[in-house]
Amino acid sequence: MTMPQTLKTTSKYVIESIDDASITGQVKMSLLFHRSTSAHNTKVETTAGVVTLYGKAKNAAERDLVNRLVNDINGVKSVNSRMTIE
Repeated sequence: MTMPQTLKTTSKYVIESIDDASITGQVKMSLLFHRSTSAHNTKVETTAGVVTLYGKAKNAAERDLVNRLVNDINGVKSVNSRMTIE
């Protein structure tokens, strides 16, 4: 038995959405639990494994650390950092 094309497309969309939500959650948790980063000052959006970060970092070192932490999360394809330095 084969799945209708609409069901395949819908299933793929749901799986990608769950993965994106999972990635976003993992990013927020990583930022929350690392003592040198702030999850409260960082907005995270994930689309098809591409993570976009918005917010303010205290300095360039914090911004670079956030980028490294996010890149290490399973499922992240790339990171677009739009973070500014205070």
